[in-house]
Order: sequence, then C-alpha cells, then structure tokens
Amino acid sequence: MSLPMSSGKIRALEKELRAAASYDEWKELAIAHDDMTGMSQWRRADQTSMYDHVGIRNRVDRLRSLRAKHDNHGLLFALNEGIHGNMGGMGKPGLHTRAKFGTKQLIEDYIEEISSSLLQILHVDESEISFEEKLDFFKRASRCYGRTALMFSGAGALGHFHAGVAKALIEQNVLPSVISGSSAGSITAAMIGCYSRKELMNFFSPGHLSSEARREANMLDHLLGAQIDVRELELMIERLIPDLTFEEAFARTGIHINISIAPAEEHQTSRLLNAVTSPNVYIRKAIMASCAVPGVYPPVMLRAKNIHGESQPYLPSRKWIDGSVTDDMPAKRLARLYGVNHYIVSQINPLVLPFVNNRPVHKAGLLGIYRGFMRNLAREGVLAGRQITKRYAEYMPRANLAMNMIASVATQAYTGDINIFPSFRYFDPRKLLSHLKEDEILMLINEGERATWPRIEAIRTTSRIGHTLDLIMDEMREGEARKLKSARTASTASRRKAPARKTAAGKRRATTNSKVRSPKVASTA
Repeated sequence: MSLPMSSGKIRALEKELRAAASYDEWKELAIAHDDMTGMSQWRRADQTSMYDHVGIRNRVDRLRSLRAKHDNHGLLFALNEGIHGNMGGMGKPGLHTRAKFGTKQLIEDYIEEISSSLLQILHVDESEISFEEKLDFFKRASRCYGRTALMFSGAGALGHFHAGVAKALIEQNVLPSVISGSSAGSITAAMIGCYSRKELMNFFSPGHLSSEARREANMLDHLLGAQIDVRELELMIERLIPDLTFEEAFARTGIHINISIAPAEEHQTSRLLNAVTSPNVYIRKAIMASCAVPGVYPPVMLRAKNIHGESQPYLPSRKWIDGSVTDDMPAKRLARLYGVNHYIVSQINPLVLPFVNNRPVHKAGLLGIYRGFMRNLAREGVLAGRQITKRYAEYMPRANLAMNMIASVATQAYTGDINIFPSFRYFDPRKLLSHLKEDEILMLINEGERATWPRIEAIRTTSRIGHTLDLIMDEMREGEARKLKSARTASTASRRKAPARKTAAGKRRATTNSKVRSPKVASTA
C-alpha cells in the first residue's frame, strides 16, 4: 500500500516541478524528488559501472593531500599529468541526467578540487613558482582542456525560446563566452555579445520582457500572410542590437559572437562571421543575412566599417541567406577558432524538432535505435538524390541549389553534449514566419527557462573548470601586460640616464683630445 502512495507523491512532485515559477523553487522540488526516489543516495555513492570511480577517487584524494600539505610543486606536477572534463567517463550524459539535481558527488568533488588547485597555483608566491612557469602551465592547460560553446539554432518565430534559455543561464552565471547563432538564433547570440551582464539582467526582468513582448506583438500586428515585410524585421533588429561591428562588440563585452550565413550562389561556401574572421563586419547586417529565409526574404549583401569609420559593401559580389540552411550548429568551426570541445545546444529549429531525441543513448531502447537507423537511411537517400541531381541536372542551377540545401539540412548534426529542447515537438507551421501574440511570445520565453533549469547543474559542473581557466588566463594576461609595461618603463629610464653618464665621460675625452689635436688644428689654420 505504501508503494502506490509513494508513487502518488512522486507524481505530485513532478507536477509541481513543471509548474515551478523560478529556478530556486525548481531546485528545492528537484532535491525533494531525488530524496523520495533514492537518487540522493545514488549521488552520494561513488560506485556505478557508468564511470571509473576508483581512478577519480584516487585523484581527488591525491589533490586534497597535496593542497593540505601546501606541496605546490607536487600539486603542479599532478595537474600537469592532465586536466580532463571526461576523466574516467565522468562526462557521460547519463551521469548528469539520472538525478533531477546534480550528478555523483564524487564528480562534483573532482571538479571542485581541480578548480581549487588551479587557483592555489595561481596565488603561489613567484619566489616559489615563477610567473613564467605559471603562464606556460596555464596556457597549456587552457589549450588542452578546451572551452564550452553555446549554440542557438534556427527558429523562425520560435526564436523567443532562445531568450528564455539565455535568461536562465545569465541568472545562474553559467553563460559561456563563446556563442553562436543562426537565423533567429543569431538575434539572441548578438544580444548576449553586445550588452553587459547588468544590461542583460535589466532586459530579462519580467516587467521589461512583458513590455517588449507587447511592443513586438503590436509592431508586427499587421504582418499577416506568408510574406513578412523585410523592413519591419530590420527595424526590430535595429531596436534590439547596437550598431556595432564584431570587433567592437567583443571589445565591449569579451563575448565571442558567431553568426552563420549561407551562400545564395551554388559554388560558394557558408561562412561563420565573428571578430576573428570578419572583425569589421556590422552585426546587424550579419543577422539580416542569417535570417534571410530562402523564398521569403531576399538575399543580403554584408557591410563593413572601413579604415575611415565609414560603412561600405563587404564582398560586394556576394549575397547571403539563412545560416541554418548549411551550418545551424557550427561545431567544427568553433573548435578550430576557439578550441571548443564541449557544446550546449538550444534547439528549437522547427524542421529538426520532430526528429531529435532528448533521451540518453543508454535509455533509447529498441524504438530509439530503430528511429536512429531510419534517420541514417533517410540521410543516405538525400545524399544519393543530390548526386543524381548533380549528374543529370547539370544545367539547372536552381534545382542543384535547392537539392544542395535539402542535403545540407538533412545531413547536419543538430545536437551537442548538453541539449535544451522545448517540451513540444510540433508547432503550427502557419505561424513560423509570421508574428506571434504577446501571450505566445511570453509562453516561448517561459518555455526556454523551464527547459534550461534541469540542465543548469550539468552545465555548471561540466563548464566550471573551463570558467576557472578563463578567469586565470585573464589575470595572467593582465600580469603579463603589467610586467611588459614595467620593463618598458625601466628601459626608458635607463636610456634617459645613459646620455648623462656618457656626457661626463665625453667631457674627459674631449679635454684629452683637445690637448692632442690643438697643435694640428692651429697649424692647419
């Protein structure tokens, strides 16, 4: 009799979890759910076949011992053996989704020990470990460990979901410094990279969000039908995004904005715009290009700021369209540019949602395996269709371009290490490229928040070491700049003093020389 009563309580808790009004409320209910289901006990126990708990326990104990003894050279040696986010399999998604809140305590302890050890090395006196030795270590550690990126998918009118995801991550201070966005996702990515955290917190306050939703619904109220007025979208982007280049935005916030765009012509390749590859390109134009849905919006020519601060065409012979067509999730490019090896995906692309699965692989079951097989089969069929079109429709450029787009959409990877999906999988297709009502906008923002809350602790755990290394590298770079400035100041002072000493010596030489040469000079005269 107690089992049904317990099951009833669990169902009641799950209903409360779905209705939670804030992350703190959700967290309290999630912990209570873990207590009731036995997951709290699972978290406290090291043992499970899902990861190498023995190896991780040994490493945690060793780091604790070295830190307690202040054996900083031994600690540095131990850290040099490797800092891994997936040591012993501890990064497996199943370990971070089994409990409602958190993962194995041993994994959290390991993350804590690594972060504390890194900070201890940072603050060791330079008489014990030199600045140069620290800098060399932290550079290598940062490069080897890698970084986390947040990727916003294409979304159409569903893009407000991304705003809810961003709001939750910013409030919990777990937002990565590398952000990418395609199509509607580019708007959220740009907002994050153009405003300070304080400005974003003000923007995402409930009162301001309601005001923005009301304003957007009223502004777009007349945009009914299939074709949306491009000028209205442009005005909305101008209202939300400052008139900055990628380089200016990065200098302002330190966030790496990346926006995907696709070529309008067949023989061009997609691009990822950012402060590295296209520093002088205007972000607003990049967003317009990334949102240019083929057949709905016209292709867009980019613009950039020249050396005189004036706007001019960027690649004037090229025009660009919706970035989600070819590179919705630009994981490989982010890996190459920033050393990213861990990906958080906010996925609400309406073309993708019906086909993605949020269940861990080990829980997929036979039906999940069958679905995966059918997706792979369909992907191969699309690729074969593209080859046939290329061969037999050589002189039909539009058909080739269309088939390339279909193949690109079908063969892309749309998920990452941590995936944030909405609770729904289907949305009225008639609304995907039209305006939404105020309550629909607020519903999507709220849905983004709620979908993110269960992933917060996994994001916090898996990205903490990366965040620690980023903070340390910022401090080390500042220290390096101070040392360089100090060395330059000392060198300048040395050069200023040198002429005075040389003059005194010169006077003595001049006196000696005048005695020797004066007869010769007199005779010459």
